[in-house]
Amino acid sequence: MSTPTRTLFGTDGVRGRVGEKLTAELALQIGRAGIESLRRSRGVDRPRVLIIRDTRESGPMLEAALAAGITEAGGDVYLGGILPTPAAALISRHHRFDMAAVVSASHNPFHDNGIKLFGGDGGKLDDSTEAGVEALIHDPPPPAEEPGRVRDLKGAEQDYLRALESRFRLELSGMKIVLDCANGATYRVAGEIFTRLGAEVELLAIEPDGRNINEGCGSTDLSLLSEKVASTDASLGFAFDGDGDRVLAVDGDGNPFDGDEMIALIAAARAGADNLGGGVAVTVMSNYGFHQAMEKAGVEVEVTSVGDRYVLEALREKNWILGGEQSGHIISTDYAPTGDGIAAALMLLEALDGRLLAEAGVMEKLPQVLVNVEVSDREAIARADDVWNEVSRLNSELEGQGRVLLRPSGTEPLVRVMAEAPTPERAQEICDSLAGMVRDELG
Repeated sequence: MSTPTRTLFGTDGVRGRVGEKLTAELALQIGRAGIESLRRSRGVDRPRVLIIRDTRESGPMLEAALAAGITEAGGDVYLGGILPTPAAALISRHHRFDMAAVVSASHNPFHDNGIKLFGGDGGKLDDSTEAGVEALIHDPPPPAEEPGRVRDLKGAEQDYLRALESRFRLELSGMKIVLDCANGATYRVAGEIFTRLGAEVELLAIEPDGRNINEGCGSTDLSLLSEKVASTDASLGFAFDGDGDRVLAVDGDGNPFDGDEMIALIAAARAGADNLGGGVAVTVMSNYGFHQAMEKAGVEVEVTSVGDRYVLEALREKNWILGGEQSGHIISTDYAPTGDGIAAALMLLEALDGRLLAEAGVMEKLPQVLVNVEVSDREAIARADDVWNEVSRLNSELEGQGRVLLRPSGTEPLVRVMAEAPTPERAQEICDSLAGMVRDELG
């Protein structure tokens, strides 16, 4: 019997514009199908499910609809409120929930939202399980004889903070750190944990109004953070995305450090202390300079498809600990089976061990340009033969000096075109040319 296909779930759950792709009805169906999937796969009679969300104005509506579907199917819901996505993994394991759901669209603008499902082990559901849930949406089970209940989970925020405190025994006294919380899910907890660890903290973008999430702030726009850090005596700064599972850094002069550079620093420091626990797993988007740095440090690298779920799969297969994405989604499985922006920032501070970020360079990035091409059908790129022939030609031309990568977004109607080359000008030229071909082919 073949595995069901997924059309609703992308690389990071179900995501889209609220009222169009993502509706209250669909949220209800996902909740109902998720419970039936648990019942069939694990024989759980009355599953217990945690729901948390970010700060989008559509969050309460979708949270209520998701809870309605879960309870209609006979599951019990525990509402954790506004918390970063990684809190779902940590709290699920702590309270032994059967499943967790996060209502968030991560780095997307406020008019989008999404639903991500996690298993009781804290990991995102795999492709096959998500496909099974999706099949049950199209073939729904009857309502349960006895509906479940909805309760508030008291102390969820403190549960998450305790998990961070128990893992990171850092002494940050004397450090001034700026945190950009993207008007998102980290706006209460990020400053709290850094303050508990002794840092002097200045907070940006901590006044969410339901619509300003990721707007001119956070990891999708470092200008606010860079300007603030450069104009003060701060040691460094961190910017989180809307749901708090990603982070990017800037040094004391406001210069940006992406996920590749952060992972390289953490991996090199751990390898030097003989506590890396194997190699590192990164995606095909990682800069060529990352691979050169890891070769120099004697660290093996496993390359995966784009998406933190695939990074986690590789870590589990290899029995390794550390991996992540250029976007700043960093996983350390000895802490949690998902990315955590706050934890990643603290991991970087561990690796720096008092050094300045500006002086701790481990890798030299190859010039890289990324262009997002808006298309009506992102999957149609698979049939654009002329585009792929040009990709092959360019990769042959750049062999040993760079590369070209083309892929559809897993969450948005985009095709991502990336070029790495010996000079920024050549990378831009290649990227613009290839992006033009994609526009001509797909519109």
